[in-house]
Amino acid sequence: MPAELYFEDFTPGRKFQSAYSAKISAAEIKEFGEKYDPQPFHLDEAAGETSFFKGIAASGWLTAALVMRMRVDTIKVVGGMIGAGVDEIRWTTPVRPNDSLRSESEVVSVRPSKKRPTYGVVKIATIAYNQRDEIVMKSTVNFLAPLKPKA
Repeated sequence: MPAELYFEDFTPGRKFQSAYSAKISAAEIKEFGEKYDPQPFHLDEAAGETSFFKGIAASGWLTAALVMRMRVDTIKVVGGMIGAGVDEIRWTTPVRPNDSLRSESEVVSVRPSKKRPTYGVVKIATIAYNQRDEIVMKSTVNFLAPLKPKA
């Protein structure tokens, strides 16, 4: 298990590779679609074929959830990765059944928190790829990380 990180452990340019690939099934795409994004191209192969996507495609929100899971499993922040906003999220290639996703994240910037003196704000850019190395999603997010306790 990776060591837990404090704010001081994040420096601009530091990179993180996801610890694993996440394979997605047609059943997962449909289940998520039924529960959270019930559009025909997320629910049914035939409907997907006649859609913009020309086949069943995962909801972008399912892709984002998978990338979030990879991010928190790879970047262990002391006390958890506390979200502080999303600057950008872009879905660039549809995620299909049996795709395997992996992610790469890079620290963009760090700064002390203005409101919480025992935390800093880390901005991180993440790119998610499928098994063909096509970019499926890009995001830039901010999270809080605690400062190391003073001895």
